[in-house]
Amino acid sequence: MRERLGHRRLQQLSEEDVDGLVSWMLTSGRKRGGKVGSGLDVRSVQLTLGRFRAALNVAVRRKLVVRNVAQYTQIPREARRKAAAAAAERVPWSETEVRQFLAAIRDHRLHAPVLLSLIGMRPAQVCGLRWSAVDLEAETLSVELTRTLVDGEVEEKGPKSEKGKRRLPLPKPLHAALKALKARQAREAMKAGDAYDRSGFVLVDELGAAWKTDKFRRAIYKLMAQAKVRKVRPYDARHACLTYLATSGVPDVIVSAWAGHADLSFTKRVYIHPNAEHLKEAANQLDELLG
Repeated sequence: MRERLGHRRLQQLSEEDVDGLVSWMLTSGRKRGGKVGSGLDVRSVQLTLGRFRAALNVAVRRKLVVRNVAQYTQIPREARRKAAAAAAERVPWSETEVRQFLAAIRDHRLHAPVLLSLIGMRPAQVCGLRWSAVDLEAETLSVELTRTLVDGEVEEKGPKSEKGKRRLPLPKPLHAALKALKARQAREAMKAGDAYDRSGFVLVDELGAAWKTDKFRRAIYKLMAQAKVRKVRPYDARHACLTYLATSGVPDVIVSAWAGHADLSFTKRVYIHPNAEHLKEAANQLDELLG
């Protein structure tokens, strides 16, 4: 926003300026998280446009401008269609693929962090998880911190919303994996001595240094190749988890709370991906009706 329109006076902005901003973002606005100079995804553009509209509404209320020039700007229909088609091609792992991957990495040091992803934690939340937020006796963990990259620098902050702060009970496989990882890190710390970085994070290397999300992503892709499973985004593990919970009969309100969402409809619309196996369950139920 500042790069494209920051030099303009507020009262000089026109609808054409806002339309041009949206077009630029969709075609060449990316600065990080992919190829620099390529287009941003539709959701990023929509969020930016929404913030801009809100700011201009305040300007109108304070009588700095007479109207909101961003009020009627829309994302082009063709861009929305392409984004929907791209999203439809991103299919999370099935239950079979999850089990195949976990069987292949059971003895790897990333076993526990991968399981954290597969219970629905975002990569930034996995990287931000500290041992102080894990209670192995009570068998719970608290989602309190995200650790991500912004312009190449590590940024630590809380979850996106109050609902994002939550305490989750540990599934038994994850509890066992975390216990094994903590014991392994204790041995590594003893071996390294003063060279060990006691950062307190769960996801660290052999010398205790905390991992960044880009390193975690590359490591998972490497494990996928070694396990010979279909390559998906690490973030899609969250989709796979929530889809599994929703299609296994867990009530919607519990699925949404587990995900840390305040909006039930958002969870179902964005994260739940019924596949052919799930639809077969519907066919089995129809067997009873149709006799």
